[in-house]
Amino acid sequence: MKKLLLFVLTLATAVIPSFSQDLPYAREIINTLSSPEFKGRGYVDNGDRIAADYIAVEFQKLGLNSIANSKTQAVKKGSDYFQQFNVSVNALPGELMIKLNNNLLIPGTDYLIEAGTPGISGNFPVKTITRKDISVGDNALRLLDIKTKTFILVDNRDKSGETKEHSSRTDEFIELLKHCPNKNIKGILVLTNDKLSWEPSSIENPRPVVTINKDLDVNSVTRIEIIVESTFFKKYPTQNICGVIPGATNSDLYILVTAHYDHLGMMGKATLFPGANDNASGVALMLNLAKYYSVNKPKYTMVFVALGAEELGLFGAIEFVDNPPLDLRKINFLINLDLAGTGDEGIKVVNGSIFKDKFDLLSKINTENKLLPKVEIRGEACISDHCMFYRKGVPSFYIYTLGGINAYHDVYDRPETLPLTEFEDYCRLLIKFIDEI
Repeated sequence: MKKLLLFVLTLATAVIPSFSQDLPYAREIINTLSSPEFKGRGYVDNGDRIAADYIAVEFQKLGLNSIANSKTQAVKKGSDYFQQFNVSVNALPGELMIKLNNNLLIPGTDYLIEAGTPGISGNFPVKTITRKDISVGDNALRLLDIKTKTFILVDNRDKSGETKEHSSRTDEFIELLKHCPNKNIKGILVLTNDKLSWEPSSIENPRPVVTINKDLDVNSVTRIEIIVESTFFKKYPTQNICGVIPGATNSDLYILVTAHYDHLGMMGKATLFPGANDNASGVALMLNLAKYYSVNKPKYTMVFVALGAEELGLFGAIEFVDNPPLDLRKINFLINLDLAGTGDEGIKVVNGSIFKDKFDLLSKINTENKLLPKVEIRGEACISDHCMFYRKGVPSFYIYTLGGINAYHDVYDRPETLPLTEFEDYCRLLIKFIDEI
């Protein structure tokens, strides 16, 4: 009997830690969510719904309960986990082509077209201006009065000699060019030396806007041939995915772990934004925690929420707090996970200075257990889903990793280059923190 008991205890201590550091499981999740079949988890070819179904199945495999609520509308398989809502979104699902003077540009590498771009097809003249042109006399105002259907190419590379005020005014005018009502301005091309990064759009812009990072002789560019297929959805149905593990001793109080699962989707048929770090990594960390607590009963009821439409404007979080499937006043603490795939330089904790006692606890656990290189404190910042909960009075942290790769909102945020440097120790830290709250 003693030998059997010793065997059982040995087995338990061997198995439980593996749940807190299941790196192969994390890799599987990140590789799957970032794969071409998931369409960048955006709004082309139902990428968001493919991802939502996948996460719901993972919740089911782990034995998580659903949140039973009359406001939670069921859709598709795994629907008990879904909280559905609608968003407005402009998608670019079809053909995409840009040629300057018959030279074909490569999407994602040479240029990005703003997600709010309306559909367009044709061959148009190009007028080139520089930042200095904008600031000379009334030339800027004349640009707004173009009489022929023309693309304006703004050489935005040289900002030398500009004061801060001058630079700000010039930037504001470039934004005005993008959105002014003159219908003869067919589109705006902005030539930059800056890194290309993309954002989805919940509105349709008045004209195409293209950001180009390529060595061009701008004075030689006279024409553009462009094709963009665009679809605007006024009410696109998407969803949050919610799973529950009842608490052992304080089941009427909640710890929420959130991570947005959506990403940028696709720009045309061929340009994919995989979103490995942003935020397949956060979903992987959330599911690792769910896997651990499915075996190790938590003190408080754990609620795991994969939030949708974060990239569009935190709309999944807004839906959750405006139509809450649980009493927000009973949330003891919320941990929002985003950009969890590096950690070479540790982590940063948004709202750390607001909930200083919790930050001090997190930092103390990290130091005592020698886990992450650093736990940095930060104040309020409405830059992720936690913000909507915090505004409703929910105590919350938003935590993200520091260091490592620079890929962000671009085509290079891929699973094969995501190091997961401190993923295991990060997961251990969160488990110890949750257990001591």
